[in-house]
Amino acid sequence: MRIATWNVNSLKARLDRVEEWLDLIGPDVLCLQETKLADDAFPSDRFADRGYESVHHGQGQWNGVAILSRVGLADARPDFADGHEPDPDARVVWATCGGVRVASCYVPNGRSLDDDHYTYKLAWLDRLRVDLETNADPAGQVAVLGDFNIAPDDRDVYDPAAFTDATHVSRAERAALTEICEWGLQDVFRRHHDQAGLFSWWDYRGGNFHKRMGMRIDLILTTETLATASQMVLVDRNARKGESPSDHAPVFADFAV
Repeated sequence: MRIATWNVNSLKARLDRVEEWLDLIGPDVLCLQETKLADDAFPSDRFADRGYESVHHGQGQWNGVAILSRVGLADARPDFADGHEPDPDARVVWATCGGVRVASCYVPNGRSLDDDHYTYKLAWLDRLRVDLETNADPAGQVAVLGDFNIAPDDRDVYDPAAFTDATHVSRAERAALTEICEWGLQDVFRRHHDQAGLFSWWDYRGGNFHKRMGMRIDLILTTETLATASQMVLVDRNARKGESPSDHAPVFADFAV
């Protein structure tokens, strides 16, 4: 099974590129983030023409997450199921695809360490952990994918000194991510790649992509059952090239399941 994640930074603007990528790479499951579409504008028919069922949780011009699957899609659920008020943003959607419980996540950016959005980010990550504890089985097949807006460690940023006192690398954010993983998830990318300088996001400004000045913030986290079955993980830098790309590259992994 090939499972992928991609923050497309507007599906309306990137739909042709997404369709081309589906045809070229052929993921069995693709998690999308930042679709920036309302549910009634989501092009489910276009994906169905390619053999993909889909579920979308959107809110219009901001946020928005989706899961596409050609191995079945059942028990779809938007948002958290933690007994609290719904998240005001459309940032997570769940579905079971080919026996794997999948979440597509768009973690809040945080903006700055003194911003209310940073407090929201930490609370959001805590809600994700509680949702996993309440509604998922760490001994089962679970994959949590998406744009986490967190670089797990200093290997995942082009220059740690450039991010001093910044979001994406703060101690609290990394600790929250560690707590999520301690529930029973592994960063599958790091089972296959140990080196620094392998990124999934590059700022549009300043030619950062060509200068290799990026961050690895798009993650595939899976339970041990899936992690041990992983065969390879790749960041498709080619999808970050060409005309009107997203600022994120897709990340995909193959599993012998």
